[in-house]
Amino acid sequence: MTDREFLKMFSGLLAALVALTVVLFVLAQMVVGGSALKKTKTAAADKGVAERIKPVGEVTVGAQVMDSLIPAANAAGDKGKSTYDASCAACHTAGVAGAPKFGDKAAWKDRIAKGNDALYTNAIKGFQGKAGFMPAKGGNAALADADVKAAVDHMVKAAK
Repeated sequence: MTDREFLKMFSGLLAALVALTVVLFVLAQMVVGGSALKKTKTAAADKGVAERIKPVGEVTVGAQVMDSLIPAANAAGDKGKSTYDASCAACHTAGVAGAPKFGDKAAWKDRIAKGNDALYTNAIKGFQGKAGFMPAKGGNAALADADVKAAVDHMVKAAK
């Protein structure tokens, strides 16, 4: 058998299979023509499907439970410590740019003697002195003044 004869036979076989597929498709359409496949879906059918595939259970939390959980979670954390850890520790742990180290009583003694108002003002507005500088709000402008004051209180408490 030559290549030309094989190609002719293969093309004929392929054409016969395509014709058979078309005939079967037409027959299937005639048989199914009046069945449920052509009918439109109804709301009841959609509801039935939704019932069958719904989750086994659902978790819901009432408003009363959430109101009691959220304040308890906020009260449990120390705002001063969390603010210190997030924004202040980068400089005050290692003493970067002349920052007094956390818990160093000697370095904090003169600063504490000036009073909390002076410490708050320098922490919120920034400070530049001979030994170094303090950027406003520790370089995190998004901090609220109350958070900065809480962080200052946390550091002062550790230095006393």
